[in-house]
Amino acid sequence: MSQKKLSRVVYPGTFDPITNGHLDLIERTADMFDEVIVAIAASPSKNTMFTLEERVQFAQQVTSHLDNVSSKGFTGLMVDFAKQEQANILIRGLRTTVDFEYEFGLTNMYRRLMPGLESVFLTPAEEHAFISSTIVREVAIHGGDVTNFVPKLVADALHKKFQN
Repeated sequence: MSQKKLSRVVYPGTFDPITNGHLDLIERTADMFDEVIVAIAASPSKNTMFTLEERVQFAQQVTSHLDNVSSKGFTGLMVDFAKQEQANILIRGLRTTVDFEYEFGLTNMYRRLMPGLESVFLTPAEEHAFISSTIVREVAIHGGDVTNFVPKLVADALHKKFQN
């Protein structure tokens, strides 16, 4: 029996900012699937540090070495974006059991909204397991060094935003 490789997946998130943990999952996903779309949510209910355009640009630049990865911003429901992109698989990162519980609930909602949509959960590499965009923002706001947690261009952008 031949095994069919799943072709198009969406890795959705706010990515405010994109971290080394996100990049690790994107690179690993790119090895598993034919096409990966990093779907960056506008998230108007969140007070994001970077604009949607900046977040998309960061993602495009840090994934430029991956031929099968594209980054796109979206507004509205993630399932509508997945339908528009003709993707039926979501990639979700899980750092903790709290993440699992949240993602499990979302997965069930997504299935109701888009039957046939599957979720693939990936855990981060051990060295990235503690990194979150929220923590990175907090460290940057208080003048801490974030260079080990985010790609260089993101660290530079954070430094520029908060230098006095």
